Amino acid sequence: MFGNDADFLLTLHRSHSAELRADAAADRLARSLSRPVSRGWLGRRRQAGRTGDARR
Repeated sequence: MFGNDADFLLTLHRSHSAELRADAAADRLARSLSRPVSRGWLGRRRQAGRTGDARR
């Protein structure tokens, strides 16, 4: 498939750099989207913690 090691290394480098660019683009997109701040894992609003909860 590859004529020599240089072709293989260049192809490997190009594919890896493309993956890194795609990951960076996905990270930028995720940071640019606003997230709901006060929602829990079920979508309900989180209640403020009581003072007794911190001591347990």
